Amino acid sequence: MVALVVAAGSGSRAGGGLPKQYRRLAGKPLLVHALDGLAHAGISRARVVIGEGQEALYREAIGGRPLPAPVAGGRERQDSVRNGLEAIAADGGADAVFIHDAARPFLPGPVVARLRDGLTRADGAVPVLPVVDTLARAEAEVGEPVNREGLVRVQTPQAFRFDAILAAHRQWRGGAATDDAQVARAAGLRVGAVAGDEALEKLTHDGDFARAEARLAGLMTSRAGMGFDVHVFAAGEELWLGGIRIPNARGLKGHSDADVLLHALTDALLGAIGAGDIGDHFPPSDPQWRGAASSLFVEHARSLIEALGGRIDHVDVTLICEAPRLAPHREAMRASVAALLQLAPARVSIKATTTERLGFTGRGEGMAAQAIATVRLPEEQP
Repeated sequence: MVALVVAAGSGSRAGGGLPKQYRRLAGKPLLVHALDGLAHAGISRARVVIGEGQEALYREAIGGRPLPAPVAGGRERQDSVRNGLEAIAADGGADAVFIHDAARPFLPGPVVARLRDGLTRADGAVPVLPVVDTLARAEAEVGEPVNREGLVRVQTPQAFRFDAILAAHRQWRGGAATDDAQVARAAGLRVGAVAGDEALEKLTHDGDFARAEARLAGLMTSRAGMGFDVHVFAAGEELWLGGIRIPNARGLKGHSDADVLLHALTDALLGAIGAGDIGDHFPPSDPQWRGAASSLFVEHARSLIEALGGRIDHVDVTLICEAPRLAPHREAMRASVAALLQLAPARVSIKATTTERLGFTGRGEGMAAQAIATVRLPEEQP
């Protein structure tokens, strides 16, 4: 059994400046929610159809997930589905296929079970919900109500016997199809209906995303992590803080670029999810990290949080040193950290203080940083 995820649309009605399948919901792209939902329901083999020019967005979205190369979409949804089915056929085919929209991020396991069962009695099975609201035709004014008896709302994923739906798409001549069940029925296939779920509602408009965020917020628990790091000043070194090079006569010495701010922040993020510390992931004994940009460490910690379905709510960092004066660089550091974490700058706080000339920082021997990160994770996470 294989899943075919259709993610080729422009998604402009959802706003956000991106095709909606790449817009983030609770810290990860909508497409990834759909893929993870299929995997959690026991469908681990998947092909994704993407739109022209979306290759970079797709690669960034899926991260390190071991997925085949994406399939190029077509002009209409039906064209995209057929392209995906042909790609699956070229890979050896399948006994059944679940065709799913990337814009439906929540997939209850019981729906998948009902679809599997439906395929034992028909060529295809689709999830449906009854129409409970009054229906009426309307232009400038609301007209007479339409009889809703026998009407249902059709959702995805839609399950089909693979060879049958592939043949149906190959012979389709009906123009733009609204869904794959329409293509199947036109080819004479039997398509059964199973109970759908309100959680499968498609996200189309900006308000849909707000409601989805609110729903996920109620299913998540908040965690906090702390980080602390110290580096010594040394002549001939560059001073990097928050991913920004700060002009100074001396820099900080370390195995990587010694960005004390990002090191403390990385530990705070890892601590919030119980994933050890920076040395566990990037040991100083490993020569590949010599001189490495510490932005890699922060992005790695962020990716671990996203892989758990979590989101970063806020980070707060305090730099401790006598010199240099950091206030002129604070907003640049803040913007840099926000970009690394893919957060709004308002959710990043960076401060600087001194120890009133006490201790090693007071003597100008080095710099310290402490950080706190607040993260939300799904409740089922350990």
